[in-house]
Amino acid sequence: MEIKGRLSTLWIVVMLNVVFADILTFITPGALSEIMTGTPGGIQVSQGLLLVFAVLLEIPIAMIFLSRTLKYTVNRWANIIACVVTIAFVIGGGSAYLHYYFFAVVEVICMLGIAWSAWKWPTPVA
Repeated sequence: MEIKGRLSTLWIVVMLNVVFADILTFITPGALSEIMTGTPGGIQVSQGLLLVFAVLLEIPIAMIFLSRTLKYTVNRWANIIACVVTIAFVIGGGSAYLHYYFFAVVEVICMLGIAWSAWKWPTPVA
């Protein structure tokens, strides 16, 4: 598989795992009622916090497209930087549920594969 296609496909896998980890967290008993209070896990939900989460969640979504369209050098660095930021978000922003740990491991493995592929991506011949 061409490197751009592999990177994009791995970002799709990451994105689907992020979505399903969140969905399963929402159906955990008591989770929705805690969210409805505005302070899930003792964290005050604000417009600013939701914007930060939206920006962080947009990274894998954007990388699905950008991995296929960016030029070589920018593509490599965008994938590596996006992986570092997203791995930090997955590890630092997760919940303490077994299903989340499972999804987080899959996400991190995929992103390590993305970063490794981008790092080892040979310079294209002009």
